[in-house]
Amino acid sequence: MNSMTGYGKAVVTKEGRELCVELKSVNHRFLDISTKIPRMFISCEDVIRSGLSKGLSRGHVDVYLNYTVTDVVPKTIEVDFALAEGYLNAAASLKERFGITNDFSLTALMRTQDVLQVKQEEESEEILRQMLSEGIDKAVEALNVMRKAEGKKLVDDISARIDNIEGLLAKIKQAAPVVVSEYRAKLQQRMAEVLEGVEVDEAKFLNEVAFFTDKCNIDEEITRLDTHIAHARKLLGSDEPIGRKLDFLIQEFNREANTICSKSNNAQLTDIALTLKNEIEKIREQVQNLE
Repeated sequence: MNSMTGYGKAVVTKEGRELCVELKSVNHRFLDISTKIPRMFISCEDVIRSGLSKGLSRGHVDVYLNYTVTDVVPKTIEVDFALAEGYLNAAASLKERFGITNDFSLTALMRTQDVLQVKQEEESEEILRQMLSEGIDKAVEALNVMRKAEGKKLVDDISARIDNIEGLLAKIKQAAPVVVSEYRAKLQQRMAEVLEGVEVDEAKFLNEVAFFTDKCNIDEEITRLDTHIAHARKLLGSDEPIGRKLDFLIQEFNREANTICSKSNNAQLTDIALTLKNEIEKIREQVQNLE
């Protein structure tokens, strides 16, 4: 299981060319790719996207390319004969018109703007795509090494917090029955104080206790939290990307904790439930970084 945060770098050399590929990733709901690349690689963006999609499922990824030519690149010189002829004709016309010596030499003609143009051999798109594909694969591999290390830290932290939640749930299980017995005792005491020796209608009394018991009953919430804990541990033991699934599951954790808080009529139980919510919130923050 990987984190969505990491950095990967790869350098590929081929036939006097060097390509440096750098990848930087942060958390994102989907696989979102941003490229900062030289113009010559714009036609190769499909190579970048397909390469990243093979190794990554989620995260915002910035792609940086730095391309250099390490060998001497063959160059050719092209002559614009039409332009050269034009300059020569112009020189002859100036001589005839003004009667001056024509000292327009070959060297001067070669230095004249745009007569000679140096052309560099165009880059082979096939070689660029091969280098880019290899560079992306190696950079993704390096990126995932870091993401895996970060992911293990996240999983260890989440697992520890799941253990804390299980411990808090055990305390809730112990405290929940006490709520009803305390309410029963307090209700009896208040009725005795108010009625001052008048016989209490036992049926009405038991009905009131039963109503309160039903209102504050959290057995279903406890059962669902037990199920969620088991499910969370199963997900954490998986090698597949589980960020989205765990994110949804944590929402269910939070829903049950909120219900327990709303049903609580006991200070101790409320305090435990609030601590439970705090642990769930910390897990939710960590889950945002899981792939």
